[in-house]
Amino acid sequence: MEVNDVLVEKLANLARLQFSEGEKEIIKHDLQRMIHFVDKLNELDTTGVEPLLHMSDNDNMLREDVVKGSVSREEGVRNAPATDGVFFKVPKVIRKTEA
Repeated sequence: MEVNDVLVEKLANLARLQFSEGEKEIIKHDLQRMIHFVDKLNELDTTGVEPLLHMSDNDNMLREDVVKGSVSREEGVRNAPATDGVFFKVPKVIRKTEA
């Protein structure tokens, strides 16, 4: 597969990106190296090699779902910078706009 300006332009258009001429040359070079790498992998004899489904032979190591206690409200707001004793106080971030 040949990486040319047309291919780079098409990929840039699909990705909604814009590149300078210098960046296009770098991208063409990088894409050509990637394709060459994949072609090298295709030279390997993989006869009898099973596809890798998981990175390890371990099964899912799940823990028991046990109900545990949690912190009380007082403990939860104890170190808060601003609180009314029940809730956290935070700066207002939504402003009303006049229509």
